[in-house]
Amino acid sequence: MLNLLKPGSWFSRPDPLLQKNKECFISFDQGRPLAEYSFVVCDTELTGLNWKKDELISIGAVMIKDLQIDLASTFHHFVRPQHMEATKATLVHRITPEQLERAEPIEAVLPRFIEFIEGSLLVGHHLILDMHFLNKAAKKVLGGTLSNPGIDTMRMAQGYKRVLLGHYHEHNPREISYGLDDLGREYNLPVFKPHDALEDALQTAYLFLYFVKKFRKGGLVTLKDIYQAGRVGSLRY
Repeated sequence: MLNLLKPGSWFSRPDPLLQKNKECFISFDQGRPLAEYSFVVCDTELTGLNWKKDELISIGAVMIKDLQIDLASTFHHFVRPQHMEATKATLVHRITPEQLERAEPIEAVLPRFIEFIEGSLLVGHHLILDMHFLNKAAKKVLGGTLSNPGIDTMRMAQGYKRVLLGHYHEHNPREISYGLDDLGREYNLPVFKPHDALEDALQTAYLFLYFVKKFRKGGLVTLKDIYQAGRVGSLRY
C-alpha cells in the first residue's frame, strides 16, 4: 500500500535517513575517552530569532577527529528560505537576497547535512537554538528529528567560569560575557569572521577543544565525566 501521507504528518514514518541516524545512537556509550568520539561542530544562520516563524538560511559545520579539527571535512551551504520576504536579518550575516535566491531549498540541503553528521556528536555555541531550527526543518522535510547527542560550549564556558570564579560568578553574572567572539578573545583563540556559519563553527571548534583540554587536566577524561560534572547540561536536545 502506498504511503500518501506528507512528511511530518501524524501517521507518517520518519525518513530512512533519520532511521539510520537513530540507529547510530541506540547503544550510545558515554563512558569512552573523548578522543574516541567524532564531533561535528555546527552553526546556523537564520532569517531572525522568532522560533516559530523564522527559517534557516545557512548551515556550517566542521569535523573533529582524535580531538583535532579536520579542515578537509567541512560543510557549508546557503539555504533558500520558503518566505524570501523575511530576509532582512540576512544583512547581518552578509548574505544577499540574490545568494539566497540561487541557493537550494532545505529539502535538498538537510539530507546532505544529516549524512555529514552521521555517527558524530554535535557541538555548538547555544546549541539548543541551532537544534530547534534543524529539528523543525527535519520534522517538516523528513518526518522526525535528529538523534545525535549534543554538547553546548556555552554551558561548558559557564561551568568553567564557575570553577574559576566561585561565588564571585554568582554575584556578578552581568559582568561576564558568554558571547562566542568575547570568549575567543578572552582565551586568545584564533579569530574568525562573525555571523558566518562556517566561520562561527570553526570559532566554536577551537573553543570546544580549549575547554576539553582544561577539563582533561582536571581529571574529566570521558564524555560521562563531563556530563556528570554538570558542565554541559543535557546531552540530548
